[in-house]
Amino acid sequence: MQPSGGFGPELRRRRLAAGLTLTGLAGRVHYSKGQLSKVERGGKAPSHELARLCDTALDAGGALAALVPLRPAAGAEAEPGSEPQEEVWVMELSTDGRSWFRPMGRRQAVAAGAASVVGLGLGTSGAHAESSGEPLLEMSRSLFDHYRRLGQTADPRLLLPALIAQTHTLRETAAHGGARTRPALLRMGSRYAEYVGWLVQETGDDRAALWWTRRAVELAAAGGDRHLAAYAQVRRALVTLYQDDARQTIDLAARAQEGALPPRIRGLAAQREAQGHALAGDYDACMRCLDRARELLSSSGADTDTPVIGTTHLSDPVSMITGWCLHDLGRPAEAADVLGRQLAQVPEHALRTRVRYGVRRALATAAAGEIDHACALTADLLDHTTTVSSATVAADLRRVARTLARHPRNASARELSPRLSAALPTIPT
Repeated sequence: MQPSGGFGPELRRRRLAAGLTLTGLAGRVHYSKGQLSKVERGGKAPSHELARLCDTALDAGGALAALVPLRPAAGAEAEPGSEPQEEVWVMELSTDGRSWFRPMGRRQAVAAGAASVVGLGLGTSGAHAESSGEPLLEMSRSLFDHYRRLGQTADPRLLLPALIAQTHTLRETAAHGGARTRPALLRMGSRYAEYVGWLVQETGDDRAALWWTRRAVELAAAGGDRHLAAYAQVRRALVTLYQDDARQTIDLAARAQEGALPPRIRGLAAQREAQGHALAGDYDACMRCLDRARELLSSSGADTDTPVIGTTHLSDPVSMITGWCLHDLGRPAEAADVLGRQLAQVPEHALRTRVRYGVRRALATAAAGEIDHACALTADLLDHTTTVSSATVAADLRRVARTLARHPRNASARELSPRLSAALPTIPT
């Protein structure tokens, strides 16, 4: 049961050196005395969360946390396999509300009859595509903001068919249009594809999310924007972050900061790198990245040609991410305080954002031992978690459930448990 590095004996040695009893340490990390005793004696394997909390409580500088390395979750491959040639996008909309999408080779689509149901080809008239390009571009830019706002309050699966169709329309209009509008249409299509990738990740399909991110990079490059390829590394790093893969998250985010890239992309990459360092338990490296992110994001200008990359609902994204990181660094009380202050500045209509960081705040509050408050925060969010239907939110909500389960005698935790258990199966994993 005991990890090879000997976490239990080292925990006991450091606890005694600090003059703490098991009861004293239990009060600091909000685990029971019995659980800590089992961990010290090797009867129970420590979680990485416990290791981080003990590391902070005993001022071990990461030495304790390093004895319990994270085990990356099995998930999407960083580079899915080769894509079909002469790609056709096939989507089915069912009367029961379900839908699916997949790319396939043109010959395969024709053989399956998928290309013969309704012929909607744009034809080869470049003049027609060119004349319709500018109105389509203007409409698509306006629609994108509406879709992003709707994405804050709707199940991603309801939006994806329309967004995929819009991406396809931009791609095909650009392919048949002239040189005057083609680059702008492709760049707009890339932003739609990137947003589709994010929403697909919210449904729990990491592999498909990466596929869409690659499509976004290809569209952007074809439109003369080589910078989105770097941001794709930031998006991939989000996938590995939720897989608890600190090393890969740091490497991908660091790669996205190389070269002459716009300050916003480098700033978003520095934020993600900070999250990776927090997951690894490296406080100093995390804070350095957050400082760099703040400087870069404050100097980034707006791009009026295409929608802004990254979140638009946080007035101070670096401070919010700081709260996120503090929890992973074993400082849950500080994290809850920062997250609470930042959440007060998130607009009411940004429901997905409020739920994402609200659940994170509830998790930090529970880890800090404020169980009644954590239960109240979680109860207020449960109905909304079902509405936004987010796999990434569900990951933290499950952690909230596990943390509250350590306090079976708490009346608030017992009362919330049935509602929490009922809500989790309705959210994609």
